[in-house]
Amino acid sequence: METLVTLKVSLVLHPTMTETDTKARIQKGAHDLVMQYGIRSVSMDDIANNLGMSKKTIYQYFKDKDELVEAVVDEVITTNQYACKKDIDNSENAVHEIFLVMEMMAEMFKTMNPSILHDMQKYHPAAFSKFKKHKNEFLYNVCTQNLLRGVQEELYRPEISVDILCRYRVETMFIPFHPEFQQSLKQSLAKIEEEILMHFLFGLVSQKGYKLIIKYREQIEKESAKK
Repeated sequence: METLVTLKVSLVLHPTMTETDTKARIQKGAHDLVMQYGIRSVSMDDIANNLGMSKKTIYQYFKDKDELVEAVVDEVITTNQYACKKDIDNSENAVHEIFLVMEMMAEMFKTMNPSILHDMQKYHPAAFSKFKKHKNEFLYNVCTQNLLRGVQEELYRPEISVDILCRYRVETMFIPFHPEFQQSLKQSLAKIEEEILMHFLFGLVSQKGYKLIIKYREQIEKESAKK
């Protein structure tokens, strides 16, 4: 009897691989559609039709769209935090770290609908609250460490105000997502983010850091020419 009880408990605590795969597939399907079309434009019917499954099946894993959007945001945040830490570990210096971040952002934003943050804030407050925490804590701390590193490496100007510039950087990162800002420009989200980040970086650097910017930009141009 004890063995039977243990088996039942195990089955409850550890869902079958099929169940896990189905939930992950639903979450990925929702992620892909939301990134392309925005949150508000994508319905549960759209997700079900795209996955070739019934809406009833989706509701077995996610009680409503709120919960599904929150799961998608959780995954995006986790992926972003992992990528940021990887860039820090792989960077040669503070300036190189910014270039690695810019490369990551270009990949992330090239398929992202700019309405996502507006939709999240207006229609999915729980998910938006998690995003704000990620923005105001994790991203702010990453920026702080980069600026301190750059000053220590004599690549950034020693007199910069780290707190002010980090707050500025984190906020400007999301300016392109404002509907009014997007409407006035015909550039891609990735291109806008690149321009803003390069403007920020040029304002930070010392003469030593400036030379590194030129070096890394030339490397990128050479690699692009080979493609």
